[in-house]
This record gives sequence, structure tokens and C-alpha cells, in this order.
Amino acid sequence: MLIEESSKERSVKTIAITSGKGGVGKTNITANLAMEIRKKGFSVMILDADLGLSNIDILFQIAPKYNLQHVLNGQMDLQDIIVEGPMGIKILPASSGVQELTALNEFQRLKLLEGFDSYNIDIDYFLIDTAAGISENVAFFCVAAQEIVIVTTPEPTSLTDAYALIKVLFTRYQEKEFKVLVNFAKNPEEGFGVFKNLSRVAERFLSISLDYIGYIPFDNALKKSVKAQKPVVDIFPDSVSARQFSAIAERFLNKKSTVKGSLQFFIGNLLTTKSMSLQKA
Repeated sequence: MLIEESSKERSVKTIAITSGKGGVGKTNITANLAMEIRKKGFSVMILDADLGLSNIDILFQIAPKYNLQHVLNGQMDLQDIIVEGPMGIKILPASSGVQELTALNEFQRLKLLEGFDSYNIDIDYFLIDTAAGISENVAFFCVAAQEIVIVTTPEPTSLTDAYALIKVLFTRYQEKEFKVLVNFAKNPEEGFGVFKNLSRVAERFLSISLDYIGYIPFDNALKKSVKAQKPVVDIFPDSVSARQFSAIAERFLNKKSTVKGSLQFFIGNLLTTKSMSLQKA
């Protein structure tokens, strides 16, 4: 049963940013979109859900002392582990080794729910940077979110793995709505062409339609920003890649959601998703 939204809870848009293959720039996209949304006047929190290879802290050049494991074990309260990144972006760290998120016991479930219920987090957008692949842990976070963004590149292996992830989420969890973002495209034509190829296969074999939200070119500014370990929208705001991030952020901001949600709602979905997974195992 999902958690009911109380009068004190604020409507929050939850977006899972995921990929079938590693190395497609998913975490970099999460960081840049978070900064663009923040620039436009909305508050943002990022959940670093890449539990084995967390990188958000590296991109934002922060060093969290605590992570979600300390909350699940009852050692810390939620507000004690949240750290602040650039422009006031809140970050909920879940560093490597936090495997409890995929096998919550009753005590940990209660601690997680209590943490979100007792801390009145004033945010508009909640971005979840998942791990790559088709594991249960990736599905765990994707299904709980209101929006799922699949990141792929023009490489054939990336496209194949993106389709595999979509197939798992559709056949096992009945997810039917996916947004596709093409990274490292040479130009708009290549970006849309990659999307069309993926969409054609999804329509043919899964009978679902995908939603194209844009592409990110791997321009010189983005290359420099990656080496500098800083978001391109921060250090090269007038670059082509930064403008594309701005356009993609606008697509999320301009879309009115028919689903009213909160962080408690998201956590309720997490627990429900885990229960569904155990029943199908």
C-alpha cells in the first residue's frame, strides 16, 4: 500500500536517470540537469543510488562523511547525512557497500520511512542517479520514480543494453513510459537517429512508444568540464552542451504532472516495488 500524502507534504517530482550500459555519462547528466533546474529557481535533491560506484560527490567535489547506510542501521537521522552541493543542491549520499537498499528488513524499512516522515524536506525535484545495468537494484529505483530517463549513446552496445533495460522494466514491472536522452551525439540528426532506432525496436517487440527528450553533444566544453570534474553548465554556461542541458531541463519543468507525489510517496513505492520483486522471485 502506498503512503498517503498528508497536508504538510510538498508535491515533489521524482526522476530516475538510468542506463543499460556503464560509461554513458549518466552521472554527469544528473549533475548538470540538477544545476539547470536549480538555476531556474527550483529546489533539487539528488539521491546517489549508484551504490557500488557513486560519483556525484566527485563531480560536485564534496566528501560526505555519512551515507544512507547509517540511517538504515539506526545510527543517524536523515537530516544528519544530507550534504549541500553547489547552488544549494541537496545530496543524499549512498556510497559503495550500501547493499541493504536491495534487501530492507523490517527495522530498516521503518527507519527509512521515519527519516523521510520526520524531516520536512522542502524540495521540488528529486533526481535519482541509479547504477547501470538490468539488476534488481536498478529496477528498484526506476519503478518507484514518476519519470524514467534512459541514457544511451550512438554505440551499438549502448543501444542494445538500453533496450535490454527497457525490456526488463516493461516485462517484469509493467513500466510503459520511458524518456530517452542520447549522449555523445555528433549533431541533432545523429541524436534523433539513435532514438528512432531504439524506438523502432521497442515498438516492434514490446509494443510501447518512447519519448525523445533530446541529445547532448560531446563538445570541447563538455570534454574540459569532465576533466575539471565540474558540471559544464557551471563553467561553460554558453556552450552548445550547456544549452542542450537547459533545453532538456525545460522539458521537465514545463510538463504538468497528473500524479501528485512526495518523498514519502516515493519511499512507499520503493517498499511496494521490493515486495513485488520478492513475489516474482
